[in-house]
Amino acid sequence: MFYLRAMSNRQTILSGIQPTGKLHFGRYFGAIENWKRLQEEYDCLYMVVNYHAMTMPFTAKKLAENSWELCFNLLACGIQVENLFIQSLVPEHTELNWILNCFTSYGQLTRMTQFKDKGAQNEDFISAGLLTYPVLQAADILIYRAGVVPVGKDQEQHLELTRDIAQRFNNFAGKEFFPIPEALYTQIPKVMSTADPNRKMSASLGDKHNIDVFADESRIRKQIRSAVTDTGEETNTMSPGVANLFSLLSASGQQEAHASLLADYEAGNLRYADLKESVADGLVAIASGVQEKLRELKQDRRAVKDQIKQSSWEIRKRAQETVKEVKAICGLVK
Repeated sequence: MFYLRAMSNRQTILSGIQPTGKLHFGRYFGAIENWKRLQEEYDCLYMVVNYHAMTMPFTAKKLAENSWELCFNLLACGIQVENLFIQSLVPEHTELNWILNCFTSYGQLTRMTQFKDKGAQNEDFISAGLLTYPVLQAADILIYRAGVVPVGKDQEQHLELTRDIAQRFNNFAGKEFFPIPEALYTQIPKVMSTADPNRKMSASLGDKHNIDVFADESRIRKQIRSAVTDTGEETNTMSPGVANLFSLLSASGQQEAHASLLADYEAGNLRYADLKESVADGLVAIASGVQEKLRELKQDRRAVKDQIKQSSWEIRKRAQETVKEVKAICGLVK
């Protein structure tokens, strides 16, 4: 039997990740490594946001498969099972979402940058869910009274909306019911595509634009060997491709190699083959450890799934308490 660990006085922090494709090193360095560190200092809640994944075209089979696969991947990467849950196993998120919709301005939603960007990707059908999902995101945060939210610059607008919604609800309630969440900015490497270092590493761009954490060693080394370096233009600054390789080298923990190769670069005698080999070594070392852990987890998939369901149930109890209080404040019949 699995039990959620006893609650501490540490501040609650919440973050989510969509089950939309494989876990590449852009997501690993940009989110998962940060999540692992935060577990040491905060009461962390990490969720697989499968409701959010429905805002863009999806299939039922793939959504279910991706959700479980991401859970296993996160555990293999070092996320503690008691901190992990699946969004749809806590239906109170959607109940609070509706209530908070009624405290949200339509104008604010239409001005969301990501709504415009994602809507442009699928102009034939733009779902209402795509318009209102920032409110669900607000519900995700506020339902656990999270005081801190790890965000990148692209999420600042959504967090500001959450703060506005929380304050509007507090004004209605006549008390500080929801804490006003603060952004937590951490040093997160910006990982770019090795095929096009002017674009972020992304699964949606195709296989050559991302490096799968669970790919075999030969595949990882091949992708790094083919990484773009110089663009052919003579400049006095480091090219985006070379800068990206140095960023990957540092993120993978190869600090000694990073310092040595950077000295070679500054001296004008850097061999790109040496840089690429060191980057590949760093990524393969991480991938090997994570893949070994994943193999262990998959030896008893049912037991691991049961643990995730149990952690989701324990976390749900916190959500239920918040929704109960919100409904009382709003005069909703019990």
